[in-house]
Amino acid sequence: MQSALGKSTNDDACKRLHEELWLLKVVRWPFKLEDLPDDGVYFFYEEGELWGHGGDEPRIVRIGTHKEGNFKSRIMEHFVFDEKKLDFNEGQPAPKERSIFRKNIGRALLAKEKDDYLKVWEIDYTTKENRKKFSNLRNIDKERELEKRISRILREKFSFKYIIVNGEKDRMGSSGIESGLIGTVSRCRKCKPSKDWLGQYSPKKEIRKSGMWLVQHLGSNPLDEQGWDSLKAAVEKTEG
Repeated sequence: MQSALGKSTNDDACKRLHEELWLLKVVRWPFKLEDLPDDGVYFFYEEGELWGHGGDEPRIVRIGTHKEGNFKSRIMEHFVFDEKKLDFNEGQPAPKERSIFRKNIGRALLAKEKDDYLKVWEIDYTTKENRKKFSNLRNIDKERELEKRISRILREKFSFKYIIVNGEKDRMGSSGIESGLIGTVSRCRKCKPSKDWLGQYSPKKEIRKSGMWLVQHLGSNPLDEQGWDSLKAAVEKTEG
């Protein structure tokens, strides 16, 4: 069982992380992809979601990264820069198949509205086999409209910051900084979702419980001293 001191330390670490990012540029839609780095870690914030450490600072609701050199592509997939990708058909995957962030928002919208289409939304249509096997279940007009709603939500209600982190091993997975960053926020007792947060309707209990739009690395250890040093170096590099 974790001691009260341990819990307090977790809360302090979350506050420290938010504060370390304060001076970084906030990116809001619309923005230019060429202004973004090739490699890094992003931190999403959401309108109406505040941290629990006093005042009205926004809280981090998602942390993510990408494979080598794909930072811009990852952000493109979340926001869907190419509007033509919203005009997909039965033989093509919807944008949510390239962005678990979008898929999770869609899950919450459908669950909130008690829409049985959630069962179809859960199917992975990235494979030709699944598209052939389950294409008869799809309502493409419904999916297109839902994808447009997700884009509006992301563009109107979300903003993000980023740090430059080169080297996939230094960014991703349990060995990279990503897991420590997520663990630092997810273990905080004070940064909780608002009662109106859309994620409260998510069928994923991990999202409801954590208040974050993700399920991976939530149980990871917070940043250790080496992690904090890496974070500081990345912030300085990004600011510079």
